[in-house]
Amino acid sequence: MLAQEKAADIFHRIRRLSSADEVEAIFTGSRFALTRFANNTIHQNVEEENSVVSIRTNFGGRTARSTANQFDDESLRRAVAASESLARVQEPDPDLLPMPTREEADFCDPVEKAADRSVRSTLASRFFEETAAVTPADRAEVVQGIVAVADRHDSTTAGIYSTSESREGIFNSRGLARWHPQTLAEISVTMLASDSSGWQKLNSPDVRTLDGVRLAETAAQKAVDSAHPREIAPGKYTVILEPAAVLDIVGFMFWDYSGVAILDQRSFLNDRIGTQLFGENIDICDDVEHPLQAGSRFDGEGMRRQRVPLVENGVVKRVVYARATAKKMKKSEYAGKVGPIEVTGHGFPLPNEMGEMPMNIVFGAAEKPQTVDQMIASTERGVLITRLWYIREVDPYEKIVTGMTRDGTFLVENGKVQCGLRNFRFNESLIAMLSKVEAMSVPVRACGEESFDMVVPGMKVREFNFTEGTKF
Repeated sequence: MLAQEKAADIFHRIRRLSSADEVEAIFTGSRFALTRFANNTIHQNVEEENSVVSIRTNFGGRTARSTANQFDDESLRRAVAASESLARVQEPDPDLLPMPTREEADFCDPVEKAADRSVRSTLASRFFEETAAVTPADRAEVVQGIVAVADRHDSTTAGIYSTSESREGIFNSRGLARWHPQTLAEISVTMLASDSSGWQKLNSPDVRTLDGVRLAETAAQKAVDSAHPREIAPGKYTVILEPAAVLDIVGFMFWDYSGVAILDQRSFLNDRIGTQLFGENIDICDDVEHPLQAGSRFDGEGMRRQRVPLVENGVVKRVVYARATAKKMKKSEYAGKVGPIEVTGHGFPLPNEMGEMPMNIVFGAAEKPQTVDQMIASTERGVLITRLWYIREVDPYEKIVTGMTRDGTFLVENGKVQCGLRNFRFNESLIAMLSKVEAMSVPVRACGEESFDMVVPGMKVREFNFTEGTKF
């Protein structure tokens, strides 16, 4: 694996090879291993290791990138020459700022309390030797336990168990040097019965927090309990969304929490920042330092990621900003209308057209959190949803999305799960949905298939709009 000291040496060589006004190098290195299983047997085991350097050069506002995955002098010389050749033929970008210095990248958000900074400075690493040390035999043993659960429930199982260790770093010619090592383990399990299915998925930097057998037991029980599904009429129902379902549907709105999206007038938050958009029980922040989060603590320019309160008591407070976006916003017609305009450390590597995005979403806890079982017990008639999929946007400004339920949809009556249901297609506004949340569980780290990982609760939502039933 690429070490920080080696990356620093490679960058030193890149600087000597470049004649640009400024030069930046982003390093990514990973060792990824995957065990895939289906039909109750392992059918694939793969492992790959690669390290890449992405070199950006800048000549008076003309900038471009090139990449290399070999670090001998000749390979680096070709990559630097390619970046410089591309940069010289670009039109100067009037919005391009000088690369940040180390001091600028370490800035503190004016709204961040000193006590918060003190706590954040002592947080633990996201690299766990136990995860990095997992072998193919270790993964096979976990899969064996998952298959045993499937056999016990007369089900067929499929899924993956992956482990990885990665390095991410950024260096520039103005003295900035950042480095982030991380591990990640992930297990996804689908259980198939004759006319039903169940699913569970979880990941964590620390493999010791994952229990493949427990995930398999939950998925298998969902398949058993949803057997011989009934069909009920579409309409508006109270729904209980498990955390994975919440994650996949709400993920469609966070590209809009961006200064660039506001400036481009393509955000559903245009003319809505500072307004009561959701229910008073909705609090959302972006916080890379949350103990259940993962990922690097710096953005694509090397800026330290800040904790940003996006929504408080249902009121949209702020969006996130890369360096150039914040400068542009302060000079725009939106200044004074979009809340605090500060660099938040959420930018992507330059050059890009996307600007920035919050990627470490954390939902606030309810005053009186309920378990999913308690939500079920308080529901006279409704639908319990394990996960959602095939989600697409219908109306960008009202944030109406459509999609389907999958792998465990249940009828709830008189406070109990009665039977499985055939799946539904839904059309629902995220604005309306987050205004109708009656109860929430304790937020947990969740992952799905349609969105990035978040810390989210399960939710009980009234009048969720199902438009039609499906055939499975």
